[in-house]
Amino acid sequence: MKRSSGILMPVSSLPSPYGIGTLGKAAYEFVDFLADAGQRWWQMLPVGPTSYGDSPYQSFSTYAGNPYFVDLDMLREDGLLTQEEIDAVYWGSDPARVDYAAIYNGRFALLAKATERGWDRDTEALNAFMEQNRTWLPDYALYMAVKRHFGMRAWTEWEDEDIRLHRPVAVEKYRRELWEDVRLFTYIQFLFFKQWNALRSYARKKGIGIIGDLPIYVAMDSADVWSDPRSFQLDEKNVPTAVAGVPPDYFSEDGQLWGNPLYNWPAMEADGFGWWIRRVDGASKLFDVIRIDHFRGLASYWAVPYGETTAKKGRWIPGPGIRMVRAITGWFPQLQFIAEDLGILTPDVTELMDQSGLPGMKVLEFAFDPVEPGVYLPHNHPKNCVCYVGTHDNAPVLQWKDEADPAEVDMAVRYLGLNEEEGFHWGMIRGGMSSVADLFVAQMQDVLGLGAESRMNTPGTLGGNWQWRLLPGQITPELAEKLHEMTRIYGRLVV
Repeated sequence: MKRSSGILMPVSSLPSPYGIGTLGKAAYEFVDFLADAGQRWWQMLPVGPTSYGDSPYQSFSTYAGNPYFVDLDMLREDGLLTQEEIDAVYWGSDPARVDYAAIYNGRFALLAKATERGWDRDTEALNAFMEQNRTWLPDYALYMAVKRHFGMRAWTEWEDEDIRLHRPVAVEKYRRELWEDVRLFTYIQFLFFKQWNALRSYARKKGIGIIGDLPIYVAMDSADVWSDPRSFQLDEKNVPTAVAGVPPDYFSEDGQLWGNPLYNWPAMEADGFGWWIRRVDGASKLFDVIRIDHFRGLASYWAVPYGETTAKKGRWIPGPGIRMVRAITGWFPQLQFIAEDLGILTPDVTELMDQSGLPGMKVLEFAFDPVEPGVYLPHNHPKNCVCYVGTHDNAPVLQWKDEADPAEVDMAVRYLGLNEEEGFHWGMIRGGMSSVADLFVAQMQDVLGLGAESRMNTPGTLGGNWQWRLLPGQITPELAEKLHEMTRIYGRLVV
């Protein structure tokens, strides 16, 4: 990767009149801002349909796009909706926060109208899209239709055991009986990828690549697990035997109980990791660079017995390691990967990072321990890494300044020469820009100098996360010019 820099901001955080960021006008304007600011990369969070807790890391499908991101103005321009229909929906009262309940209650009725008007009109393009995505789209669309039929409950709670266990006769029966909703969720994906491909093409013309997250685990409540239970650690009734999490750490004394089903790694390896190859192929249709979230779980993973209420009683179990990494990197030589290697780095993780050759991550907010300064300090960075001020799981840097150990903040001030005239957040960005790391990424909140109100996620908590949004006018030409000059000074402009 050439020396460069980028901005981390979820699609959901873009401004729009309809409650959440979309793939419409504001997304194109953000690409223009990145180009004007000398940036090379737009890093996003996962873009799949959100489920429990509104987290993009708990999605109904590892392949599908989020229906919330389909731009309604574009549908109006395409003759699929009217402005009166869009304006009749309540989208929430605070333009700086996503109201997920309001969007859930209002958006699908509009998308159903668009489906009625577009399904027959777009037959030829739809048929091509369905053929291109035949490995996942039929199961996903049916899964969402059956979820609706059973009151949106998780598939593990469906009363009909035959469809719960994905038996072929039941699959065909429900596909016939629920065809209207199957059609709806198929057409929504058609719309999402049509808009996504147009935006990605525009970004490429502007010299902007897209970095996307690939969560290491998929949600239990997903078409992925329902349609292929043999790839996961489930019993004969498709109930998990153990679930994912992380042990107690600086984020939580109870650890984090994620609850995702764990992989049946022997079964996956038996067919050459075909499940993962198909998954990465799906991600390659969205992103130019893929960040493998919780990469350490490929070396060894924390398995918590099913039914535990915290992650304390888990244990480390060896993962597939370099065999799986080489399978996906060898299959996709055109893709670049980033390994999220944060957290507890045991020797097996360090060995896997060395064997893979993938760039890891260095977070400045973790760097300034005055007693044990370590690998996150910029003078210790290798070239083959990605430097962040903070990630979506960290506080915006101005919140960090107010809430971190004063000794750490003092060390940051002394190490980077931070001062009021420059601004604490700009000094931290300068520290990352000046690192030898090939890639530097800043959260949009830190470029804007925002505080606690803009935090994206607090790990281990439910409620209040994934909601922050840009307001119209917050991104200015002056801001782009300032960021461009810093990018130029530190040699990160890509010609």
